[in-house]
Amino acid sequence: MKFSIFSLALLSVTTTDAFSMMKMNAKQSAGVTSKTSGWEVKQISPVQRVEGNTRHTFAFQDPPKEVVQLAMVSSTSRPIDSEVNLWLGPNYTPFSLKCHTENGTEYPIQALMVAKKKFFNVEVKNVGSYNFPLSAACAYAVPALSCAPSDILEEGGTYMEGGSIHMHSFPADVSQFQVLLKTDGRHLKAKIEMLNGPNNVKQKYEVYASSGEATSIFLVFETPDSGNTIRVKNLASLEYPLDLYYRASKISENTGSAQWN
Repeated sequence: MKFSIFSLALLSVTTTDAFSMMKMNAKQSAGVTSKTSGWEVKQISPVQRVEGNTRHTFAFQDPPKEVVQLAMVSSTSRPIDSEVNLWLGPNYTPFSLKCHTENGTEYPIQALMVAKKKFFNVEVKNVGSYNFPLSAACAYAVPALSCAPSDILEEGGTYMEGGSIHMHSFPADVSQFQVLLKTDGRHLKAKIEMLNGPNNVKQKYEVYASSGEATSIFLVFETPDSGNTIRVKNLASLEYPLDLYYRASKISENTGSAQWN
């Protein structure tokens, strides 16, 4: 009997400690509305520091708003490896996005997620090691940024069948460009890479959406250097095509090329 009581007490303490650790590693903040139509992290929302192997959740409870803005940066120019999950209800994840950037200062993570008139949570999970923290900001987007996923449709899309690859290079004077992936309602599974040079991957995303129409993905890439290309691969099978849209969103004033003596 004494052993049973001792075991029960020990189990209670262990469970309490485990629960406390879960609460500590899974912090949550209320979703807000961004104060900027750009990507100034401190103007999007209160910035949350997410240590390696921890996560932070943003709760959004304003169903008429559909577009959520997410930014992740590193103030020390370190790599960022993270996973973003959109939750509907306690146990349904219709959208996930794996993110990698070589330099979280020069090449920040910048994305818009469209979730049609639902209550939802956005989880940011830092899957990097403990010495690679990241700073995250997440909020409802405001115009003109919130209109960007619909405005880019005017550019005309590229139809990509399952298993296909599409590449597009941008001129040297393009300092920022946008990419949208969506489907006609079928699921979306794709990889998007931003290359600088022949095969130097600066940023990489892997997206899954149960419906590429209800939860499309819109990405914004900064390009401080010239010679940039996007490479998109439809990871789904042949019968799950997607539509790819892209456009330049900023042009650099310094368009001069280097001269050889």
